[in-house]
Amino acid sequence: MKVLYIFPHPDDESFGPAPAMVKQRRDGHEVYLLTLTKGGATKQREKFGYTVSEMGEVRFEEMKNVAKVLNLSGMEVLDLPDSGMKEMYPEEIEKVIEEHIEKIKPDVVVTYAVHGISGFHDHLVTHAAVKSVYCRMKKSAGYLKRLAFFTLSEEDAAKQKHFRISGSKDDEIDIIETADDSDIVKVREALDCYVTFKATIDASDIKNQLSKDVKFEIFKESYSPKLKNIFDKL
Repeated sequence: MKVLYIFPHPDDESFGPAPAMVKQRRDGHEVYLLTLTKGGATKQREKFGYTVSEMGEVRFEEMKNVAKVLNLSGMEVLDLPDSGMKEMYPEEIEKVIEEHIEKIKPDVVVTYAVHGISGFHDHLVTHAAVKSVYCRMKKSAGYLKRLAFFTLSEEDAAKQKHFRISGSKDDEIDIIETADDSDIVKVREALDCYVTFKATIDASDIKNQLSKDVKFEIFKESYSPKLKNIFDKL
């Protein structure tokens, strides 16, 4: 089956559901990633003396290495305004998302949960845009079967001290997909590809906090007991 992950920034996938993405590839599924911006507006650019555009190109090159490490079936990185998506007309964002969904024709689409984990406005805008497009396309695109939202449990969110992040209540979580140790090794390798973000990665201690249990909510579906993967019961 095919899954398309849609996130706003480089490294969202590796700080997020990457263990499940690696597992899904290992299980024989097609895993695609659409990143809406090149992430050039990050303040990390200042230590390297890069402009926003230059930093974006550097991060894009880093993402190419990430795609290889994670063994993605395909990846596309757009150049929407990093930290500026809230100033865009929603239909402009939705148009490029819809075009990519039509190109890939995934069974499952995944993006951030409504709280965006970090609460950053690009994350929130992405959630809203993807959900809007999915709901509109679901009526006519027969290949779309599920919209899932990557999330953390409230307990996992509370463990992270470097960032202020949010999680979902246990009864909101519908899927716990469990990766193995080899998948975690690959995600650490992917994080190492983000050379310009090494200081943040090290400060967050994310490489030592990666969980093999990756959690998702499902839009308009609810399961108890929780499903074991994002393709279950399709």
